[in-house]
Amino acid sequence: MSHRKPHLPSKICSVCQRPFNWRKKWKDCWQDVKYCSERCRRQRSGKNQR
Repeated sequence: MSHRKPHLPSKICSVCQRPFNWRKKWKDCWQDVKYCSERCRRQRSGKNQR
């Protein structure tokens, strides 16, 4: 069985440098998404505070 949605856009996470794919919850703000997960988002903001 093949993947049903091979055409989804992807980006590279600013923190971990791993690729991540578009998700339905990001449909209205995809251009603003920079991080693949909440964990990466928190790690990035923590680096700026030090």
